[in-house]
Parts: sequence; C-alpha cells; structure tokens
Amino acid sequence: MSAVRNGVRASSLEARWIKSRHSNAEGNCVEVAPLADGAVALRNSRDPDGPALVYTAAEVAAFLAGAKDGEFDHLV
Repeated sequence: MSAVRNGVRASSLEARWIKSRHSNAEGNCVEVAPLADGAVALRNSRDPDGPALVYTAAEVAAFLAGAKDGEFDHLV
C-alpha cells in the first residue's frame, strides 16, 4: 500500500509528471507520475496544485488491461 494518501496536493509530490502525447491544446488531459514506493499518481493537468489520486501498480495494470480490451469504450 502506498504511503501517499489520495487527495494529497499533486504539486507537493516529488514526482516527474508525464502527459500523454494524445493530449490536446485545450488541456484536456490527465498526467501520471511514478512514485518512489512503486505507486502511480494521477492529476488533472489543468489543476497541477489540485488533488492527486494514488493507485498501486497492480491497480493501474488492471485498469490498463481493461482499457486495452475495450471494457471502457462505452464511456467516450
């Protein structure tokens, strides 16, 4: 379990944030950052000081597998 709590101010994390190359000019994107303990943080690029959501590597892997399989295609 990650030592970082969900809702922590994203800008307070010592993290290198990564934005998808599919992001658009309107700033509609989510940024991700690997954390030192192996967890992964996500933030809204339009609110870099806002809250970060923190997930374990296993949770992110499960989500990505579902996305690759099209499980969430109906959402967009």
